Amino acid sequence: MHVAVTGSTGLIGHALIHHLRDAGDRVVRLVQRRPSAPDEVLWYPELDTEGLAGVQAVVHLVGEPVHGRWTEHHKESIRESRVGGTGALASALAAMEDGPRTLLCASSVGYYGDRGEEVLTEASGPGEGFLASVHREAEEAAAVADRAGLRVVHLRLGIVQSAEGGALAYLLPRFRRGLGIRAGAGGQWVSWVSLPDVVRAVSHVLVTPTLAGPVNVVAPHPVANREYADILAAVLGRPRFLALTRGLTRRMFGVEVAEQIVLASTRAVPERLLASGFTFRHATLEAAFRDLLDTYYLR
Repeated sequence: MHVAVTGSTGLIGHALIHHLRDAGDRVVRLVQRRPSAPDEVLWYPELDTEGLAGVQAVVHLVGEPVHGRWTEHHKESIRESRVGGTGALASALAAMEDGPRTLLCASSVGYYGDRGEEVLTEASGPGEGFLASVHREAEEAAAVADRAGLRVVHLRLGIVQSAEGGALAYLLPRFRRGLGIRAGAGGQWVSWVSLPDVVRAVSHVLVTPTLAGPVNVVAPHPVANREYADILAAVLGRPRFLALTRGLTRRMFGVEVAEQIVLASTRAVPERLLASGFTFRHATLEAAFRDLLDTYYLR
């Protein structure tokens, strides 16, 4: 397959491109600067449609990171990169007469917001708050491509687990020093997925034409925050006895980030992936941690 990918230098994009090329696929990297390599094509602020000749599918992974305190400037950057960027790309693809016919857009289970114990499938509605509204609007921005006849898929990603970046890489040095913590009471649900399963899921969706619309890219067994912390500590052979109160969590991360990410409970399940025949390499968190850390430390 001939695939174009935005966000190729990010954690997911870098791994995805290696995975696709190892499988024999041809990959074009869509960039937001003057292209400097034969496999690069400009996509923003204006898509170089000639550079997409022969491309069958586009995987859109670009988005301003949501970690860090949400100043008004940061929130505007998050919204513009995710909503504006998706809309611009989808509109450009929709206007092409002989362009790619599949568009996969990275979204997040943040779409569902803080939902307590509710089990969330792709049929569940959006949640409330800034982050949920950004994901909802970004998904809506891709509708122009859907109306033009493209197969549009919204990849609602869980918290991606990798020792090389993201939440796990942030936590590892702290847990190794015996400073593992839970956030708040620790009962909030964490929807997670390993990086290898993310790239495998994207590859699966690319070649499964029956999958369109939202797809939860999460492991089948979400865990509570305290369970996440205890499993990581146990795999590392370290104690885990610290806890951040809700008040400390709010002061450390800022109120909005604390309430909408760190303390939010999102119990999503991969109903559509499983129904389509996808199998997870890392179905449980302990198996994921052991495999990811063994692979990382053996390099």
